[in-house]
Amino acid sequence: MAYPGYGAAPGGYPGAQDPLYGYFSAVAGQDGQISADELQRCLTQSGIAGSYKPFSLETCRLMINMLDRDMSGTMGFNEFKELWQILNGWKTTFASYDRDRSGTIEGPELQQAISAMGFNLSPQTMNVIMRRSSTHGRIAFDDFMSCCMRLRGLTDHFRRRDTSQTGQAMFQYDDFIQVSMSL
Repeated sequence: MAYPGYGAAPGGYPGAQDPLYGYFSAVAGQDGQISADELQRCLTQSGIAGSYKPFSLETCRLMINMLDRDMSGTMGFNEFKELWQILNGWKTTFASYDRDRSGTIEGPELQQAISAMGFNLSPQTMNVIMRRSSTHGRIAFDDFMSCCMRLRGLTDHFRRRDTSQTGQAMFQYDDFIQVSMSL
């Protein structure tokens, strides 16, 4: 079974020759890690949101949680670089469905975007996503990114438990709560 919604593979090492390292190091401090509020500042300064509204602190927390393999609550440069690649892919997807350049997409466009990323979700699941992500039937860029991060995070957690890759997994109650609360 294929698992959809992934950006490019991580890679690279910190260094002055990498233009992303400048954005990262400007806020990382001595520990070489950035927190959610530092990530928000870094992404705003970088301009990755383009003409869209900058990312909320909650979205930045989701970004860190999505890639926080050591559960530190912070992000190192390699995680940041991976995030940058993922965000650019999702931004391109969003922009291709935001045809009127309003900074929002509607439900059918969200369905198409999610399908284009490889997710095959039921109409009931799409209704839940719409209720959670939209305001008056429209999904803003920040909410789209949050939705993508949740889908990817949930897919990651599910994939780790679907060892036979059959599309089925067994969860203990405590495990389910941990997964749900981390996204």
